[in-house]
Amino acid sequence: MPEEKTPQVNNTSIQSSIQSQGVATAASASQAPQDVTAAVNSEQKPNPQNPFLIDIPAIPTQEGPMGIRFDFNDGARVLLPKGKWHVQIEDDETDNIIFACDADEGWVLSTKKYYIPFRIRVWERGKKTPVLNHTLSLKGKEVQLKFPVGTLGDTIGWMTYANRFQEKHQCVAEVAMAHNMAEIFEAQYPNLFFTHLPGKPRFEKPYASYMLGLFFRGNTTNQPIDFRKVGLHRTAGFILGVDPREEAPRVKLGSPRKIKERYVCIATKASSQAKMWNNGFGWEQVVHYLKELGYRVLCIDKDAVTGSNFTWNRMPHEAEDFTGARPLQERIELLEHADFFIGLGSGLSWLAWCTHVPVILISGFSLPICEFYTPYRVFNSHGCNGCWDDIHCNFDHYDYFWCPKFKGTDRQFECTRLITGKQVIGHIKQLMKDHHLTAPKNKKQENK
Repeated sequence: MPEEKTPQVNNTSIQSSIQSQGVATAASASQAPQDVTAAVNSEQKPNPQNPFLIDIPAIPTQEGPMGIRFDFNDGARVLLPKGKWHVQIEDDETDNIIFACDADEGWVLSTKKYYIPFRIRVWERGKKTPVLNHTLSLKGKEVQLKFPVGTLGDTIGWMTYANRFQEKHQCVAEVAMAHNMAEIFEAQYPNLFFTHLPGKPRFEKPYASYMLGLFFRGNTTNQPIDFRKVGLHRTAGFILGVDPREEAPRVKLGSPRKIKERYVCIATKASSQAKMWNNGFGWEQVVHYLKELGYRVLCIDKDAVTGSNFTWNRMPHEAEDFTGARPLQERIELLEHADFFIGLGSGLSWLAWCTHVPVILISGFSLPICEFYTPYRVFNSHGCNGCWDDIHCNFDHYDYFWCPKFKGTDRQFECTRLITGKQVIGHIKQLMKDHHLTAPKNKKQENK
């Protein structure tokens, strides 16, 4: 995230007697310190400017007495003019003083960037009554909820929590997300203002803003609990301080059926090899089984072929090619009329979840708690598994073949290689039984 440009502040000192529990910082420099808030591996060289990141205002947006400025953009922020000040940042819910310091001028910033009901108090040093005594109150205020990625699954997973946040606080909420995602949600959430990214934000001087994301390497600055402990989607509930129980977000349903025959949708691709089903026979066996049942099998991946270097993943031979960079609403209309969907721990599985179609989800690099609940979650415990959710393993976004424990050995990607076609077919049989689905081939015979 680029540095914020701020007005120059006179050169002063902040007294060395700073009392802190490690959750705020004070600085007299001319620029506000910035934490890394993008969901990237901070040990690697940064990517070019992220088009989905919205910078916070250069100076706090709220005017306090005596030239003091403050707001709650990226945590609690206080900018002090020249003077003799004592500052406290408190948690109003608990009455804990989480930071206190004396300062002559400059910035006081909370280290924690997720939702906390902050209270900011500033005194003229030596006086008993604070000149600023402000408790966070979001009702009716302009608040930005920022989705700093363009990925499908993450955005779908977090959407419900953004809506809950607005309903809880009755704020004027701007939700900034990738254009194609905003398109499928905007009409379903009239209580929210959607900003389509890349683009200019609606609010230039928000009272508060919160960044949703997956923050890696044990980061507890931008999230109260490591996302690997609570799940990819539920982490947004903890960041925003709302009920973390999962609920599929709303999308437009009720489109007319366009394919007469009964069909199943599949998605076989993901953003890295660890997320793929790395059993060389699995997809072919499953698609062949579905075809024998009389189903049309539609592959709805964005790409028919994807991979890197020496490894390329292709669409199963017997599947019908419905791949391509198609509008998400078109995918929704296709999914809602499928008998069921089979996919990986990737974006199209989350999109299928929104349509309420039964989902068979195949994953071994993540644990079942990572994704939304489905009774047809395919997981094999007979080998290494769950590295994505292991707090001792740090995902490398730059390594397409990331396998933290067994890369370069015969055991690489065994988490999904040990998931067999038979295992997935077993889940298909159970799903069809649970939903009283008769195989199309048998149904035709009954109708004769």
